[in-house]
Amino acid sequence: MKLLRALLIVLLLIVVGMFVSGWWTGTSIRTAVSHASGKPAATSGTIDMERARERGAEVGEKAARATAAVRDTVAEAALTSKIKAKMALDDYVRARSIDVSTSGSTVKLSGTVHSTAERDRAVKLARETAGVTSVIDHVDVER
Repeated sequence: MKLLRALLIVLLLIVVGMFVSGWWTGTSIRTAVSHASGKPAATSGTIDMERARERGAEVGEKAARATAAVRDTVAEAALTSKIKAKMALDDYVRARSIDVSTSGSTVKLSGTVHSTAERDRAVKLARETAGVTSVIDHVDVER
């Protein structure tokens, strides 16, 4: 409660300080905005339209590549999340002991489990997940 009260007092002091500073210097938010929107900015010289189109096409291509990369990353994260959720809900698999990494539609499982049955169940859950084409099993069984 004391921390909250101290934060509110500091916030109040900052607001009062900003008000006094604006009054002291003769500026305020209203005057700053009215001066900024005075005349429109102009360019001097000529614009090379062909170069502008080329530059726009380059930017568009880079944006498309970035979008594709994000889409792939999100799809991989979705596969990983689906598999981890299946493992977390399964009674025979300790999801925290198995790491799941995805590259495209290939899933790699790694970690250490208590039994061969637990490892087989984890691999089966991964293979049964929609969108997975192959599973690489690097899960070790404790001895």
